[in-house]
Amino acid sequence: MKIFISADLEGVGGVVSRVQLGGEGDNYRRARQLMTDEVNAAARGAFEAGAEEVVVADGHGPKINILPENLHEEVSLISGTPRAQGMMVGISGDFALVFLTGYHSLQGERGTLSHTYSGSTVGQLKLNDRIVGELGLNAFLAGYYEVPVGLVTGDDAVCVEGEQLLGGTLKTAPVKENLAHGAAKSLSPRKACQVITERAREAVKEKAAMEPVSLQKPVKLEITFKNRGMAEAAASMP
Repeated sequence: MKIFISADLEGVGGVVSRVQLGGEGDNYRRARQLMTDEVNAAARGAFEAGAEEVVVADGHGPKINILPENLHEEVSLISGTPRAQGMMVGISGDFALVFLTGYHSLQGERGTLSHTYSGSTVGQLKLNDRIVGELGLNAFLAGYYEVPVGLVTGDDAVCVEGEQLLGGTLKTAPVKENLAHGAAKSLSPRKACQVITERAREAVKEKAAMEPVSLQKPVKLEITFKNRGMAEAAASMP
């Protein structure tokens, strides 16, 4: 049994500010470790429940955030950009479940550091007239391969977003409570990892009850940009 993890950074416990999302500073270095720890926690729960293989795709920014030297020894890491399938590169029908760790809610909604792919560029994203964020887009991509999403970790807002889209069988691990776009009440890192491991273990054990989400074809994708110039630039691409 194989588990695929798509890992983001904004939803990691203790991450609340843009200074933690990139650059050369100590805040980003520490956030990378917190992200790695939460991925390890999810993988640990999967292995404890019987998974034989775990693959993680680093999905944040330049996609070189997870610290390879501190990653669980049995986890394979996909990193680097540009690449096809974005945050979900490597997904296939060979996997039993998808975990979305460190995720955040969609642009314009309540949630710590909420946005959709690029907060400075994308105003709204729709699939078949349904507004989605990164969680929704990636869940439907997993569904294309007939793989259900079993676990979502992040703040309480993205966990609710996941439950609304994916239903009551989804396991969620809210590691922080949203207070504002740039503020949250977080669990301690150790407690956050304990909760993630427990929920990951439950997801794998109950995978038979989980169903992938799908879209009626043909699929229509609509992007609303923050300004006209961005839309014109996108329209000029083949």
